[in-house]
Amino acid sequence: MKFDPAKEIQHLEQFGEFGGVNPSITDSSTFTFLGTDTMEGTFHGETQGCFLYSRHWNPTNKYLSDALAAMEGTEAGWVTASGMAAITNAILQLCNSGDHLVSSVTTYGGTFAFLKNYLPKFNISVTFVDPTDLDAIEKAVQPNTKVIYTESMTNPLLQISDISAMADIANKHGVKLMVDNTFTPMIVAPFKLGAHIVVYSMTKFINGKNDAVAGAICASQEFIDSLIDVNNGTSMLLGPVLDPMRSSSILKNLNTLHIRMKQHSSNAMYLAEKFTELGVKVSYPGLKSHKGHELITRIMNPKFGYGGLIAIDLGTSEKANQLMELMQDKGVGYLAVSLGYFKTLFSNSGKSTSSEVPEDVQKDMGLSEGLVRFSVGLDNDIEDTFLTIESCLKEMKLI
Repeated sequence: MKFDPAKEIQHLEQFGEFGGVNPSITDSSTFTFLGTDTMEGTFHGETQGCFLYSRHWNPTNKYLSDALAAMEGTEAGWVTASGMAAITNAILQLCNSGDHLVSSVTTYGGTFAFLKNYLPKFNISVTFVDPTDLDAIEKAVQPNTKVIYTESMTNPLLQISDISAMADIANKHGVKLMVDNTFTPMIVAPFKLGAHIVVYSMTKFINGKNDAVAGAICASQEFIDSLIDVNNGTSMLLGPVLDPMRSSSILKNLNTLHIRMKQHSSNAMYLAEKFTELGVKVSYPGLKSHKGHELITRIMNPKFGYGGLIAIDLGTSEKANQLMELMQDKGVGYLAVSLGYFKTLFSNSGKSTSSEVPEDVQKDMGLSEGLVRFSVGLDNDIEDTFLTIESCLKEMKLI
């Protein structure tokens, strides 16, 4: 039976302190102990069920972490104050000075900048590869490699990573496979496909309202415990704790994620098919013309569709900018970065979310300066939305 993340969340029972249908929000930074022995044991990680200090654990964050672990099928999870905190903490927990990573070259710009520009400060090197080239991935592994890093669906080219094959490579060489699943929650279950660590920017689809910045790490209990060890845990010592108020809000939103992903996917598929009919150069994994279509169809949970991200290529940044401004003026959505919002968001990736990637690298990876990334919203009348987009394309004489 195929793993169903929505059912795992549905079956969770998390009650409030006084029987509330929503778990109580922890409004405390520190916690009391009935005795000094319990306090000492908690500091040493020997006491179960006790809370020490909110930078380490608090009940609200534990509720959300448990729900995310259930969604991913992992033993444990931990939540952070941003997606970048999740990525950087997990990597820094695994890598020491002199170590090496293999990473997809097509990745979120902030991640690329951390790997390319920041890690060398600690004598940690990175080899960037095409995530669809398994031979290149294996050849890039070195004796000091600790991590293979990729995104389930890459940002912004929407390439599909063969997670199972990457996991085989990682296991063969004794390294960890870390997968950013931000674009495809519920659609892809990286851990079930063999990944060792799954990270998220919960700012995006998981929360879905663009009112909170947050991240998550899902992995084995052993790895999560190492992250929050009081002596050498990266997350404990660097302190990227998520505020409990935000954590509580995200937990409630998590329970509608399955509904939202279905609508995002349905709307995106409609637009992708219409763009194809118009002759617009479009990339969407749900289209049979997409290079990764067969792969994602094989690994995905089909209940939730192919996701809410579309990319179209207008050739030049000037055309991309003009179209985006027109679409915003006509009410299609917003000219804004980020994704997973209930309204459609669009941006010119090479000049925004991938701007940290040097232009020569953008060109090598196939990122056109005219690429417009759409995060398709929850529009109830997607046909009307398309007609508005079509009118913009006609006004610019692009169709």
